[in-house]
Amino acid sequence: MDADLDTLATALFVKSDDLLKDSPQLVPYRPETGIAPRLSDAELVTLSVMQAMLGFTSERKWLRHARSHLRHLFPYLPEQPGYNKRLRKAADLIRNVTRLLAVDTTLWTDDVWVVDSTPVECGRSRETAKRSDLAGWAQYGYCASHSRFFWGLRLHLVCTLHGLPVAFALAGAKADERETLLGMFEVEPQLVADRPGQTLIGDKNYFGRVFEDQLTDLDIRLLRPARKGESERAGAHLFKPLRQVIESINETFKGQLDLERHRGRTPGGVMVRILQRILALTAAIWHNDHTGQPVMRSLTAYDH
Repeated sequence: MDADLDTLATALFVKSDDLLKDSPQLVPYRPETGIAPRLSDAELVTLSVMQAMLGFTSERKWLRHARSHLRHLFPYLPEQPGYNKRLRKAADLIRNVTRLLAVDTTLWTDDVWVVDSTPVECGRSRETAKRSDLAGWAQYGYCASHSRFFWGLRLHLVCTLHGLPVAFALAGAKADERETLLGMFEVEPQLVADRPGQTLIGDKNYFGRVFEDQLTDLDIRLLRPARKGESERAGAHLFKPLRQVIESINETFKGQLDLERHRGRTPGGVMVRILQRILALTAAIWHNDHTGQPVMRSLTAYDH
């Protein structure tokens, strides 16, 4: 099977449609009486992934492009307000499809995870920070990797070494990375329970005796670089190359999937746009895995 955008879109639509037929509870609630949507939920999921793949951060421009070039895949396309409303209401649907695709890969059972957080900027002016609907959730923070301050959120990601998203959370820029990670595992206890002896690799921010004891109680082995004043820790020779892996995963989100150009202005809008990009990466890895591509996280075949 070829690795191109049309093939990915077709495979994703068929997979999503089958999933929603088997699990109708995943479909957003609609009254029994009323006008049935002309764009199916599986088509909406596929359309949103293609938008992220092709780098359209403007929904209006995306729908104009789709009307000119994608009519063979989508006979009906809504106007921008309708598409935006459908997308925001489909946040849980997108999250569930992301997980179901991830489980349907050979990477899901990997026994090594990497964890990191990356900035999701939401504004640059003082007026934006004061008047935005995101105020109170978005915060001022500092990104040491890029030596810059920003106003916004942080995307916390647990991935396999090939970049497959396993768990994720959006939190304020000042949220403690350790507390957020433990909260992610608390929300999904089965995720860890199914993997006794899992290895988790993080940076120096994931430190602390109490924190490491909590991970040990979950049967997770933490590997991280030694902090200043600490003796050398196990796996020290692995951290430098693995740090490049983590930064590469973040760059895929930012450089190819426009993570920080999400254009969300409300909590719901930001959330669904981040989920849209996580689904796009997961769908690409899922398709590359099933078609035997040499690089699982490669988006090159799908971004044009």
